[in-house]
Amino acid sequence: MDWALASVAVALLAYAAVSGRISGTSLTAPMVFTACGLLFGTEVLGFIDLSPLGDDVQTLAEATLAVVLFSDASRIDLRALRGEAAVPARLLGIGLPLTIVLGFVLALPLFGDLGWAEALLLAVILAPTDAALGQAVVMLPRLPSRVRQSLNVESGLNDGICVPLFLVVLAVASVESDRLGAASALRVVAEQIGYGALAGAIGGAAGAAALIVAGRAAHAESDWLEIVPFAAAALAWGIAHPIGGSGFIAAFVGGVAFQALRRDAVGEVGHLIEETGEILGAVTFVVFGAVLLGPALGHLTFAVGLYALLSLTVIRMAPVAAALVGTGMRRQTVSFLGWFGPRGLASIVFALMLEEDGGVTHAEQVMTAVFVTVGLSVLLHGLTAAPLAERYAGWFATQRTKVKPSAEARPAPEIRWRRQLGARRA
Repeated sequence: MDWALASVAVALLAYAAVSGRISGTSLTAPMVFTACGLLFGTEVLGFIDLSPLGDDVQTLAEATLAVVLFSDASRIDLRALRGEAAVPARLLGIGLPLTIVLGFVLALPLFGDLGWAEALLLAVILAPTDAALGQAVVMLPRLPSRVRQSLNVESGLNDGICVPLFLVVLAVASVESDRLGAASALRVVAEQIGYGALAGAIGGAAGAAALIVAGRAAHAESDWLEIVPFAAAALAWGIAHPIGGSGFIAAFVGGVAFQALRRDAVGEVGHLIEETGEILGAVTFVVFGAVLLGPALGHLTFAVGLYALLSLTVIRMAPVAAALVGTGMRRQTVSFLGWFGPRGLASIVFALMLEEDGGVTHAEQVMTAVFVTVGLSVLLHGLTAAPLAERYAGWFATQRTKVKPSAEARPAPEIRWRRQLGARRA
């Protein structure tokens, strides 16, 4: 563990030293940290030799996702987006379900050993997107705000939407493997979702109440107010687990409740939880490269490689195209939105939960497909984010000069971005 900690520290220090030079290039933070993990991991230097199923890896990944779920949910003000919610609603309400269906349909023939529940589980795990892997896309001001907002909102909400879907399908897979009876599986899922939502509502409401009281009394120090979202997320998680709820659902619902109830009390207080998520995310990608991606590449097969490629292209892009029919958006925009659906943190954590559950017969095969897909996404979306964003911005600039503005040109209300690793601060 000592060498593992030292290796992670070296990766963080090295990136911090050159982050200004890397920002805006085709190198992204997830790419750098994943590469550091591969170098320090079990397949090369062996400095990071942790068990993928050990408490260290599980705790790190789960804590990271919980913080990001709360932060993302509390960052998006749905009331402000009410007039421009059509595209995000289509991506989440049409594109996301179609992505799961298409991923399921293509997994069945490619992985003949997987049962239907396992194939569906693979599709659900790889459905959520992670905007941090293509940060230039949501950070470039020259891109149309409607497109940036759509990708940002989709990425912020689809993780939380996929959590209950994952729990349901995981329970079905456990029933199929005779690990759990149908009644027991239904009860477990209901408890995880219901108690998780309850815990999240309590944690988010408590955090919002603290801000409202602080705003009225005007006694709180600004530094301590930054603790409030982090403490609210911890409270939601801390209540959920003892009562049998899902900590991830608690974190997501907590973020939604926090944002809905706090209104504009005492202004912006989300920097600490975002910075915490940023650091945890960096460490997670180092560990991902070291103990998850490296071994997965050793089990790479043609079927796994093909499914990974399909997951980032056809399985993502075709549903997005179908979801945007009737919006008036041009082919260039549809392709741009379809391509930038990177897979990242949520998929990693779901895969680890799958192995931890122990009720899925072909869990290792599913995990290999997930980790290879995320690794390919880190590489391809990282390399293409900056150049394709610039190219699309150039195309959009030519459209703005036309007499009849395109559907993309309609402005959308700006919302606060998650402060992503490697992104220039405003």
